[in-house]
Formats: sequence, C-alpha cells, structure tokens
Amino acid sequence: MRAGANAAAPRLFTVLITRPDADAGPLAAALAASGIAVVREPLLLIDFLPGPPLVLAGVQAILATSANGVRALGLRTDCRMLPLFAVGDATAREARGLGFAAVESASGDVAALAKLVCARLDPAHGALLHAAGTALAGDLAAGLTAAGFACRREVLYRARTAETLSPAAVAALRGGALAGVLLYSPRTAATFVRLVMAAGLATHCGRLHAFCLSAAVAAAVSDVTWKAVVTAAVPTESALIAAVVRTAAEVSGTGPKMRS
Repeated sequence: MRAGANAAAPRLFTVLITRPDADAGPLAAALAASGIAVVREPLLLIDFLPGPPLVLAGVQAILATSANGVRALGLRTDCRMLPLFAVGDATAREARGLGFAAVESASGDVAALAKLVCARLDPAHGALLHAAGTALAGDLAAGLTAAGFACRREVLYRARTAETLSPAAVAALRGGALAGVLLYSPRTAATFVRLVMAAGLATHCGRLHAFCLSAAVAAAVSDVTWKAVVTAAVPTESALIAAVVRTAAEVSGTGPKMRS
C-alpha cells in the first residue's frame, strides 16, 4: 500500500447557492468546473403569471432585468425580432437561448442598463417594454423617463420567498459542510438571514463567507456575523464566481491572501 493511502481526502470548498431552480444548474456547473462543490437551496420560487399575448405595437425594444423576466416574456409573445437589452450576461444568454435575435448585455446593474439604452436608442423611435416581476431591484424607469423615453412595465412573474430552510441546508449548516453562501439580490440575502435566524442557526454564519453580488446585497446580510463578506468586483455572475474561486484558493493555501 502506498504511503498516505489511508489519509482522508481533502474536503472540497462547498457553497450554498440560493438561485431559483432554473438558474441553479448553470451556476452549479460553472462552479464545479473550478472545483467548487455546491448545495442547492432556492430561496426564490418563481410563478409565471398567465395573461394574453403582449401588445408590442409602438415598442422599439424590450428591457430584461432578470432571466426569469426573459422566460416569462417568452411565454407571452412569439416575437423574437425586437431588440432586447439585458441587465447582465446571464440574462442575455437566456434571451439568446429562447431565440431572441438581437440581444445586448449591459453586463452590470439597472443603472448600467439605463446607460446602455440611452446610448443605443432614440426616444422618438418608440416605447420601451420592461419585462418585470412584481418586485423590482432598482428604479430602471426613472432614469429612462428622465432621458425622454416612454417606459412600459409589464409584470410577467412573481418571485415568492421560501418560508423555511430545507432539511439538506439545515444539515449542511449544522454539520459544518459549508464554506460560503452565494447571494444575488438584497431580497434573497434578507430572506437567508431571516431563515437562519428562525432556525436558530445564525451563529453558524460565523464560519461562512457571504459572497454578495453587490454592495446592496452585502448590506442586507449585516444582521448576522460572518467569517467574511466578499463582494463581487462588479455586479456580474462571472465576477461573483471569480470571487468564490479566489477565496477557495486562499483557504486551501494555493492562492494569494485577499486584502481586507
């Protein structure tokens, strides 16, 4: 027998991903490609709202601030030829996958999306349709209206927050299997904090890294104590994944120490 054959295998850096089911698969695959293990715990449950086909007469472009908005949009119209402006790359990928022909990503937040739209479009050429949910992150319409655009918000889906943590998530938290949790929105972050407190598990966050998509998300986790709060360099999924990979390398001793 070779020396060291009985040594325990090193534990994988494992994170809890809180994205809705439809988004969790691609995220888990991207993390796995970098050697990161995941536990899935969707904290937002998506309901697509029924309704008649959307009226697109007079609309020059569609705005999408989430992949779920794109999915809901695809259920309410067969039109795929109008330009679609997406808040980020993951939303843009979803739109292309559903057959939208002219998709451009702002690779950021709603402020970046408004800036991109103002640079590309002319208010005189028609209205903008925002494929939205019942809850909004940021005020996209305000900046566009100030620039002279007519912006029509269509509420196409509802995101409900989870009421409890799953047994698998509770076991992972109690057992110390997790190194971190990925949080994409202030609403999701606040939901996670509420649920760990309700389950009596808030003290376990002291062993976790809170990986936050933006400063607004990081602010929403401040009611509990963490090992560290790590905010993505820019509010994109690729930047958040990079932050997880960088932290995992530091923890394992294979990468440079992060600056505080």
